[in-house]
Amino acid sequence: MKILVTGGAGFIGSNLVRLLVQDKGVSVVNLDKLTYAGNLESLSDIEGADNYQFEQVDLCDAQVVNSVLKKHQPHAIMHLAAESHVDRSIDGPGEFIQSNVIGTFNLLQASLAYWRSLPVAGDAQSLMTNAGSGNDPHSSLIDPQSSPTQSTFRFLHVSTDEVYGSLSPEDSGFSETTPYDPHSPYSASKAASDHLARAWGDTYGLPVMVTNCSNNYGPYQFPEKLIPVVILKCLRGEPIPVYGKGENIRDWLYVTDHAEALYTVLTKGRVGETYNIGGNNERQNIELVRMLCRILDEARPMVDEHQPTAEAFESPVTSSSDDGNENSQLEQLRSSSNSNSVGYESLISFVTDRPGHDLRYAIDPTKIRDELGWEPKEDFESGFRKTVQWYLDNQEWWQRILSGEYQLDRLGKDD
Repeated sequence: MKILVTGGAGFIGSNLVRLLVQDKGVSVVNLDKLTYAGNLESLSDIEGADNYQFEQVDLCDAQVVNSVLKKHQPHAIMHLAAESHVDRSIDGPGEFIQSNVIGTFNLLQASLAYWRSLPVAGDAQSLMTNAGSGNDPHSSLIDPQSSPTQSTFRFLHVSTDEVYGSLSPEDSGFSETTPYDPHSPYSASKAASDHLARAWGDTYGLPVMVTNCSNNYGPYQFPEKLIPVVILKCLRGEPIPVYGKGENIRDWLYVTDHAEALYTVLTKGRVGETYNIGGNNERQNIELVRMLCRILDEARPMVDEHQPTAEAFESPVTSSSDDGNENSQLEQLRSSSNSNSVGYESLISFVTDRPGHDLRYAIDPTKIRDELGWEPKEDFESGFRKTVQWYLDNQEWWQRILSGEYQLDRLGKDD
């Protein structure tokens, strides 16, 4: 079986490509534009694999996208390519519209033309290889050993739980029928792409499936998201920025668990269906940050020169809970940490919240668990211990990123 993965040099994409190539033994064609977040070093261990190919492609170039599909003739497409950082979408929403909306439109159009060019179905034996499915056009991927047909081709569109908006602490988690209510340029662009994917399924018959996942974390994440920012700020002895009071709640999904879920949906999911993928790990941001600090205290204790001082906060960004006074900011910093500790919690700094910051995301994973038998393997602590250790063991990877333009600076302040 040959799978075309878009955005395969990104964080989730690279972990998915590695799983497909090394563990599932399928052939993978990786399409990636190689923007700031696309990094082929994240796939250096499979670069020479016989079942892996890379194509540098911008999905906004419709002609190139069409030619790549004709060239590689995939059994399935897993569409992950997207601009995904909320703060960047606040600063530059246009790029998100181009990549997430126009790019998805071009890929859907090319996929539709390619799908229509395929034979309608394979032989009777191949149509029966998936026990219990028969020749139902809404069944899961059938006979990956044969050539692709219209009956066996699948288009998996990968999206986010942020399209659903924000939950209160008392609300049930997002289900597949939760109405869309995006609040940022990023989530609005992803909502648009989700609607496009479903429309191409309903209108043209393209065999589309959609997934919406909670916050991912793990190896190879570009150091602009919360988890790597906290880890790297600790290692550099710099203030750890926590938005507002750190009360925002997210459900955290380990990236390899997500990759397994995507493969499960592709091979077992029903055409036309949506599957929500969650980690069963809801935590307040401040709780998560403190946990990371404690893990780092064990793995690599802070040395004295990394202790924060008043000079480190000469121009603090005040939180919504103080009066703007520097002493108040420092007192809040100290009271939020263990005052008797010389650990990394002493670096926590509360900063002004970002515009439109949703309070809580949570996923109800009942459907994917009951229908497809998938559940996350990593719990809250095991996944984060693995993540911290990976960043400790792979300093060359993230140091090369920080040697360029990006220096862990805050984005999305809307000023």
